[in-house]
Amino acid sequence: MTDDSENKDNETPENEVPEPEVTGEETTAEAPVENTPDDKLVLAAAEIADLKDRLLRAVAETENLRRRSDREKSDAANYAMTAFARDLLSVGDNLRRALDSIPQEADLGDNAKTLVEGIEMTERELLNMLERHNIKKIDPLGEKFSHDLHQALFEVPDTGKEDGTIVQVMQVGFVIKDRLLRPAMVGVAKGGEAPAAHVDTKV
Repeated sequence: MTDDSENKDNETPENEVPEPEVTGEETTAEAPVENTPDDKLVLAAAEIADLKDRLLRAVAETENLRRRSDREKSDAANYAMTAFARDLLSVGDNLRRALDSIPQEADLGDNAKTLVEGIEMTERELLNMLERHNIKKIDPLGEKFSHDLHQALFEVPDTGKEDGTIVQVMQVGFVIKDRLLRPAMVGVAKGGEAPAAHVDTKV
């Protein structure tokens, strides 16, 4: 009886978890690492530098947006009538063609002279009106050819002029403010003469 009871006392029930053995050594949890004052200062300085950089970028972007808006507003005011002005130039071209078609030596009657004077006055008024709106005529006869303002239609050799000089204007050009509205159609001097063919005089 004694042996059985002792064995029963020493047995561990199946549903019970055995208690861990105490070895005498206590396990301690790792303490959280705290930032030193120097570390906090470095982090604060980095955050301030980041915020400053973001602020400078935002200010620069706002300034660029303002400048772009001002430029677009100025362009709209200066060049809003570009399409209309370009169409109006054809009216001036027709007036000039009508005047150029009249022979200089023609003996015109009083009625015809009055008509011609009316066309000339209309052309002058049209050019004055265009100039009041900062649209100016380009009549580059005798000037040096420029790709920015002129369009060369042909070359004229043996003019005695320097190479690239405009010797004939087929159609005047126009600028609006500092932009080209229509290039002048011109003929350009071709400098230099072709070398003469060599003739062999030996028999």
